[in-house]
Amino acid sequence: MKQLTAQRITPSWMHHGEGPCWSKEWNGLAWVDMLAGDVMTFTPDDQPRRQHVDAVAACVRPRRSGGQIIAVERGVVLTDPTGAVEREIPMWGDPEIRMNEGGVAPDGSFYVGSMAYEQTEGAATLYRVAPDLSWQPVLENVSISNGIAWSPDGTLAYYNDTPTHEVSVFDWSPEAGLQNRRTFVAPVLDDHAAAAATDPEESYEPGRVSVSPDGLTVDSEGAVWVALYGAGQVHRYLPDGALDTVVAVGATQTTACTLGGEDLRTLYITTSREDLPDDVQPTAGSLYSVRVSVPGQVTQAFGG
Repeated sequence: MKQLTAQRITPSWMHHGEGPCWSKEWNGLAWVDMLAGDVMTFTPDDQPRRQHVDAVAACVRPRRSGGQIIAVERGVVLTDPTGAVEREIPMWGDPEIRMNEGGVAPDGSFYVGSMAYEQTEGAATLYRVAPDLSWQPVLENVSISNGIAWSPDGTLAYYNDTPTHEVSVFDWSPEAGLQNRRTFVAPVLDDHAAAAATDPEESYEPGRVSVSPDGLTVDSEGAVWVALYGAGQVHRYLPDGALDTVVAVGATQTTACTLGGEDLRTLYITTSREDLPDDVQPTAGSLYSVRVSVPGQVTQAFGG
């Protein structure tokens, strides 16, 4: 198993960084400061820029026609290449539910999920937004809908409902959608790593400690990189579920990851300051990166 250490590449700019995405459409990285409602963009030779879009900005992906699709508090918005909003698509009115994470499938549809502000079990839903802008629920009784990404051949979709402490995998096709859900991996830490990542004075039962899978991405070999919230780590799992690489991150609330850079061999990792006192973990809310040997996939763009 390989062990890597990510480097901090920005100050603590985000309250709750999430959803990084590298795209040639914007020649760099975009991600969200989710609960601030801001979309962040960053190129290696530039400063990050913020665009406020809503009370929540949950996820951002490119559009094939230019611009972005952005999951906001209770729906999605479409922007043009200048960042101006072209269309707003409200999807529900319940103020207790907000959007969370999402991703674009090989057919150009946008899969995006929700969660309750109070993290109520079973209150959330995973939706599919089609290129014609129609939308429908595809998975209900979800608690905290998080990362979703596809295998290189497009036949498998990996998905996190964080409180299950598992990464799920589905069979997927444009005709049938998500089918045959099963467990891909249940990430764990050994006791030493768990204690270092959380409270060093807290005791742990002998064995291994389950953790909370958050955002994920799939590389060009079909391996799955999973950000483990609360653990300060990103794990890479081979297609057979074997743990291949552990990346240490200097902030425990690791939220999501993506592969980018010109050669798609830089792993970018977002982190969060949510619920942390000001004097705890001053590096939380920063962006991290590490070079890896296997490139990522080209980001799928929304077809609408």
